[in-house]
Amino acid sequence: MRVGLAGFGAWGRMHARVYAQLPGTELAAIFCHGDATAQAAASAYPEAALVRSFEDLVALPLDVVAIAVPNHLHARYAVAALRAGNHVILEKPLGVTLAECDVVLAAAQESGRKVAVNHELRISQQWRQVREVIAGGEIGRVTHQHLSLFRRPFRPGSGGWRQDEARVGSYSLEELVHFVDLVMWYARENGLPDHVTARASDGSAMPQTLSALLDWPDGSSALVTQCLAGFQHHSLLEIAGSAGALRTSWSAAFDRAEHPSFSLWVQAAGESDASERPIAFSGELVELEQNLACALASFAGEGAPSLSLIEARNAVALSLAIQEAGRKGHPVSLVDWTT
Repeated sequence: MRVGLAGFGAWGRMHARVYAQLPGTELAAIFCHGDATAQAAASAYPEAALVRSFEDLVALPLDVVAIAVPNHLHARYAVAALRAGNHVILEKPLGVTLAECDVVLAAAQESGRKVAVNHELRISQQWRQVREVIAGGEIGRVTHQHLSLFRRPFRPGSGGWRQDEARVGSYSLEELVHFVDLVMWYARENGLPDHVTARASDGSAMPQTLSALLDWPDGSSALVTQCLAGFQHHSLLEIAGSAGALRTSWSAAFDRAEHPSFSLWVQAAGESDASERPIAFSGELVELEQNLACALASFAGEGAPSLSLIEARNAVALSLAIQEAGRKGHPVSLVDWTT
């Protein structure tokens, strides 16, 4: 399967490493916008064609276009790749507006090609296992979730794109989008949330702290918080169910650490106390490789991507609604946002 990669920044290089070593996959071409990344790509992967425009990339005979560029380009590049007849691996978010998301959904439908959005936590041995515990009925119906992220500020990205609202969209679409996808996934049996209340440290699209309370029609809730004014990288999830509870955490000096600490504790129905569940490994570099392999297999007709395009759109919708609720300072109805 011939893969063309758009973007060779820090995360794009992680993509390249995976495509270059996966069996049955060829890193056939790399599109680099800047001179420095072009030189780095040519040195690291001399066998791959090097192009300096996205139009040149999609004109090549490829099977898959992988997109790892700043957020504001995601939807535009995905649509162009689909119309050129390629499957697409797209870094999150699906788009920076709901209109962009809908254009990608329409292009995928029209082209008959698949789009896999890289929400790699769904593949994680840690975060996926939480869903498996819930789906297995071990803690009953989910009644409340608390998911928090406490970390150092985001890296600025190439050319400072993460500090530019026009290119990043908002900080709710950077990492919070992963976590709102998880809480909706974990509470799948409860339907979609219908209201969100949020508080942000300021009214910008890039607040350093953001807290959101999600309410479901059945009375269940989720509190999701993101603090970008902290240190290291720490995430915590606690879920109460109608018949049990669980708690899982992940900590390291930084998000791409090779030796993080992590745990999952579950008090299942009928148990008097919690017990620790085994996790072989949890970390985004391993999860990236696993999720990209899953996406490529789905393009070959073996299964489906780890989440549907509708779910990817809902994650963007909820993230944008949280941003709006934080700016307005009062609850926002989600009825017209999610699908």
